[in-house]
Amino acid sequence: MHLNRRDFVGESALALSLLAALPAGSKPKRILLRSSWQTVNIGDIAHTPGVLRLIEQYLPDAEVWLYPSNLKNGVDAILQARFPKVRIAKKGSKELEHAYEVCDFMLHGSGPYLVGEKQIIEWQQKTDKPFGVYGITFARKDSAQTSPAAKAALEKTISVLSDAKFVFFRDSKSLALAKELGATCPVMEFGPDGAFACDLRDDVTAQAFLKNHDLQTGKFLCCIPRLRYTPYWTIPEKNRPLDPIKHQRNEQMKEHDHAPLRQAIIEVVQQTDLKVLICPEDKTQMAVGREMLLDKLPQSVLDRVVWRPNYWLTGEAVSVYTSSVGLFGNEMHSPIMCIGHGVPAVVCRFAEQTHKGLMWQDIGLDDWLFDLDDETQVQRIVPTVLDIAKNPDEARAKAAKARAFVEKRQRETMDQLNRAV
Repeated sequence: MHLNRRDFVGESALALSLLAALPAGSKPKRILLRSSWQTVNIGDIAHTPGVLRLIEQYLPDAEVWLYPSNLKNGVDAILQARFPKVRIAKKGSKELEHAYEVCDFMLHGSGPYLVGEKQIIEWQQKTDKPFGVYGITFARKDSAQTSPAAKAALEKTISVLSDAKFVFFRDSKSLALAKELGATCPVMEFGPDGAFACDLRDDVTAQAFLKNHDLQTGKFLCCIPRLRYTPYWTIPEKNRPLDPIKHQRNEQMKEHDHAPLRQAIIEVVQQTDLKVLICPEDKTQMAVGREMLLDKLPQSVLDRVVWRPNYWLTGEAVSVYTSSVGLFGNEMHSPIMCIGHGVPAVVCRFAEQTHKGLMWQDIGLDDWLFDLDDETQVQRIVPTVLDIAKNPDEARAKAAKARAFVEKRQRETMDQLNRAV
């Protein structure tokens, strides 16, 4: 990647200022990152390398330990290759005990909620050292209004958040709710999901895939399907029983939620020279893409539609996304990774996804966010996708503006971390 002189000087000055802030002979800052929740979703994988990259960039002398929940599917090797200095401290290991002794700060990574709440409490009880929270969604379950246990759990979470040095919420509605419920953390602000900063790449594998399917750079869009609830019961490694209520809701809404995506595919093929790649964000979505998109398309467009039948990992996906004109669909983290690389991305959301999708409003992409539960918004999905397909330069400029805002917030949030450790 070419770095111009202005960028080089700017980055060098920042690094030098951080180094200058260290007293002579002082030990490096040591951070324990609680992250890596699961690997059946490329977005959940992306949280960790995103935050690690930001620490690497803005706190270059910091020593980092990673306290993961799951590094399966080869993700452990991927992270070790990209971040060779990071130490892995798994639950119950001697390395984790050592990390608790020597680390100065626990950083809770991005997630759908305060996933590592128990570990934060353990950290407080065992070490009495500070912690912070980076890029989570915070929502109140309806049961908290009626169930004493749910209400108590919510109050406990608010108490934990209040004890943090900082809490960055990945959407403004989460921030507002935390304040409404009485959280008193001294620094509570909007902070981008860590996945925006994920720079994992697998260009070799991606280029082989693209070549095999005649998907040329700048000549295709990506489309991602999603059911209302992820059917984890269809993934053997998750070992979960069928949830009949969630399954029924999925069946009830799957045609409604994928009809606009199908129509967008049809219009793109008919009105432009682009192809469309139907691809997954998690291990359940290859089957959904086949059933709800590919198999229901008219024969006349199929020669320019590619369906990916197998799951992929984050690096290959990012390398494919960056070769595309843009992405649209019912997922969140592939769009996040796209915008993190300046690639246009449309997000279609629904109530079952909580309100994380509202981050698109926070970063200036209101026009690329659609609520599938609002029919007036549904009607605008196809024209918006077509506009990106027909005006790629304008779409890229819009994505670049959002990316610049995200990067500004990343710098500011890392400054908070640097001061808190």
